[in-house]
Amino acid sequence: MKASFGSESFQPDNLVAANAHLLHSRQITIKSGQNLTRGAVLGKDGDGKYLLSLSAAVDGSEVPDLILAEDADATDGDVVTIAYSRGDFLESALTIGTAHTAASIREGLRAKGIVLVSG
Repeated sequence: MKASFGSESFQPDNLVAANAHLLHSRQITIKSGQNLTRGAVLGKDGDGKYLLSLSAAVDGSEVPDLILAEDADATDGDVVTIAYSRGDFLESALTIGTAHTAASIREGLRAKGIVLVSG
């Protein structure tokens, strides 16, 4: 059987802003009870699982750490997926948790190798 590829399934979202060759990703676990989309800014809780980073959280996930690489529906249980740990990302394509802003998370993510690009 031959593989076939169609352009109708590709929907560019402009999440990756530049230097795609510098992207690094890794496997992570999204904590149960969330339905997150590609581009969500994630923080890690005390159990080592990832959630949408919310500024008011007190379990460690309040510190932005990674960018979700693909949609992840963990509504009914933890889900293993992929997240970016390094790269350049368009800030307008990100899902940023409550009380965080691009300005408030920019320097912390930059120290980890994640650069937010405005525009």
